[in-house]
Amino acid sequence: MKILGIDTSAVVSSCAICETGDDPKVIASGSLNTKLTHSQTLVPFMESLLKGVGLTLSDIDAFAVSAGPGSFTGLRIGVAAIKGMAYANNKPVRAVSTLMGIAHNFTVTDAVICAVMDARCNQVYNALFRIQNGIVMRLCDDRAIFIDDLKKDLSKYNERIILAGDGADLVYGKINDGLIELAPPTLKYQSGTGICFASEHCNDISAEALMPVYLRLPQAERERLAREAQKS
Repeated sequence: MKILGIDTSAVVSSCAICETGDDPKVIASGSLNTKLTHSQTLVPFMESLLKGVGLTLSDIDAFAVSAGPGSFTGLRIGVAAIKGMAYANNKPVRAVSTLMGIAHNFTVTDAVICAVMDARCNQVYNALFRIQNGIVMRLCDDRAIFIDDLKKDLSKYNERIILAGDGADLVYGKINDGLIELAPPTLKYQSGTGICFASEHCNDISAEALMPVYLRLPQAERERLAREAQKS
């Protein structure tokens, strides 16, 4: 089954085309980390990737996208792009947890993967996964958590722990106790490849049903509610 997966949850735009099932393989993949926005880079990047391997959108069996958590704007751009392509080609979509996608970068490593994304205000978006014999097992739900609380939670695990995601450097600098590892740059960040293979655990849904998944209200909405609370 050919899956086209994208991740636009943070600064990096990533896209991959993968074959899943009994003979999994990466057909094409790549990432862009530029000052340009996802709205400028994503569609041309996907078109270039497809052209490079001689495929068209009609050859894709399903589309997968990081539906959240992550940047509100980034998620909306990625979801809108996938909705449009899937709807136009009458193909199913798969809404993938960004954090689950990060964990799937490490399927050849036996460890606890602590996937973290910077959520600002001394918080991170986080989920924990145990990788064993190539199997990814979720240990907790996706959550927004204070870094100090994450440190306490990680102290329960007496095993190898790897920090990954665009918030990994932030967390490593604050809670490194000599036992937690920082993922190497080649595996650290969100990737379209991770989204493709994580999507095997997701149900097919229609393009119309696909929506971003937010763990917190947007900052503007939080500020509005705070102002209203002060007035009351």
